[in-house]
Amino acid sequence: MRNTIIELKSADLTLGNAAASVHVLRSIDLKIAEGEAVGIVGPSGSGKSTLLMVLAGLERLDSGEIIVRDTPIHTLSEDRLADFRGRNIGIVFQSFHLIANMTALENVAIPLELANVRNAFDIARKELQAVGLGERLNHYPGQLSGGEQQRVAIARALAPSPAVLIADEPTGNLDTETGRQIADLLFAKQQERGMTLVLVTHDTTLAARCSRQIRVASGQIAGDSHAEQTRLATVSA
Repeated sequence: MRNTIIELKSADLTLGNAAASVHVLRSIDLKIAEGEAVGIVGPSGSGKSTLLMVLAGLERLDSGEIIVRDTPIHTLSEDRLADFRGRNIGIVFQSFHLIANMTALENVAIPLELANVRNAFDIARKELQAVGLGERLNHYPGQLSGGEQQRVAIARALAPSPAVLIADEPTGNLDTETGRQIADLLFAKQQERGMTLVLVTHDTTLAARCSRQIRVASGQIAGDSHAEQTRLATVSA
C-alpha cells in the first residue's frame, strides 16, 4: 500500500464576508496517496477549484487540517508555507501565468534562482528541452503558441522536482488537439517521475485518464471512485 502524501481532515472554508459569504468547503476528509493521478470534477461553483487551491497551499482553511508530506501546512507562517510549496508542490494554471517580458528560459529559471537553487539556468534549460521546447528557449510568451506557453508553465512547475503536481484546468485554454498533447505530457511526466498528480477539469475525457476521480458538489465530496473500488474489493473478499 502506498503512503499518504496529502491528507485533509475536517477541512472547512468560507469565502467572502457577511451576506456575501459562501460556505465553499464543508468538513472535507480526504487522503491522496503517493504516485496517484487524481481528477477532481464537479459543476461550476461546486468548490472543486477552491479545494485544489487548498491542496496547493494557496488558500487557508478556516478550520481543519491539511498535511502534505507529513507537514501540517495549515500551521506554517506565510514565508514558511511559500518555501515549503516551492520545494514540494508544482502548480500549473489554465492561464499559464508567464511573465511577458521574460524569455521561456527566464520564466523557468528565475523562480529557481529566487529559491537559491544552484545552476538554475542549467536546470531550466533541461526542463524546457524535456517538454519539447529546446528550440524556443529565448522566445518570449507573446512569441509562443498557447500550447507552447503551457509547456513552459509545466517546465516551470517541474523544475524544482516536486513530489506533487497540481493542475487547474490545464487544457482549458487550448484547442482539442493541443489539449490532448498537453494532457499526454502531464501524464507522461507523472509516470516518469513517480509524482502525485491532482488536477481539476471540466473535461470528462481528461478526468477518465486519472486512476481516481473525486466528484465535488456543494462543497462536499459527493463521489470518490477510489473509495468505491476499495469498498467493492472489500465486499468481494
